[in-house]
Amino acid sequence: MTPTLVRHHAYTESSASVDTGSRARDWAEIQERMLAPLYEAVYRRLEVGAATRMLSLGCGSGLALLIAAGRGARVTGIDADAERLALARTRLLPDPDGDAGATGPRLLDGVPAAAPGHEPYDLITAFTPIGCTADDAEELVGALGSAVPLANRGSTVVLTGWGPPERCATAAVLRVAARLAEGTRAAGAGGWLGAQRDDLEDVAFRTGLKPDGSGRVACPFGYADMDSAVRGLLSTRLFDAAVRATDRSQVEKEVAEALHPHSRRDGTVWMPNVFRYLVCTT
Repeated sequence: MTPTLVRHHAYTESSASVDTGSRARDWAEIQERMLAPLYEAVYRRLEVGAATRMLSLGCGSGLALLIAAGRGARVTGIDADAERLALARTRLLPDPDGDAGATGPRLLDGVPAAAPGHEPYDLITAFTPIGCTADDAEELVGALGSAVPLANRGSTVVLTGWGPPERCATAAVLRVAARLAEGTRAAGAGGWLGAQRDDLEDVAFRTGLKPDGSGRVACPFGYADMDSAVRGLLSTRLFDAAVRATDRSQVEKEVAEALHPHSRRDGTVWMPNVFRYLVCTT
């Protein structure tokens, strides 16, 4: 699969009015598929299939759910972004306004909760990589606090994070967000922080999960042209604080400048990255 994407704040909605319907579409059409190699690697390792009842935290516009459902899994997704969730419904539900049935995909807005007739999950995934901002680990801890009680004892939980900055070419571009947002109240929630070695293990410890293996997956970000690259990266929400501190046109200009070293002669943009996942049990 040809990659083309990256991350978003999946657990909480930004309070600033920097989002638009077009940004949600940019996420779904340009950026989300960049992490498809990560989804596939996790599903292969865990042998996700018809016996799997999966809850996806921060499901975005539903690509990870779609891949799992294609393997036969019964899937539930949750996301705080109503626009992305609406796009997930169009992908996953034959009738987005209707009932998917007892075994069909379920999409939830807000904190995960047991539905009538709920069967405990045996797999919880958090595919929004942490290690980007000052608060993403805290958001994940909070989301897991609500989700883990809905799973069977001994179920599997998968946490994901950015790899070391030296293995992620996109890190240099994301630092633009931190620089532009520096000194603002929102800077801590917006700019690139940089992954730490034990980010995922720390979240597991704080939520009472037991680590049971890990892996690394190459997820290059590839874009058809510079415009797609800028739109895709801004759809991740990692530049929201920078937009609030300056303006969108300034952020777009500086992101494009940071992307130039990764532009190829044919106009495409290519950045190799490595992501890490941690397999845990409840």
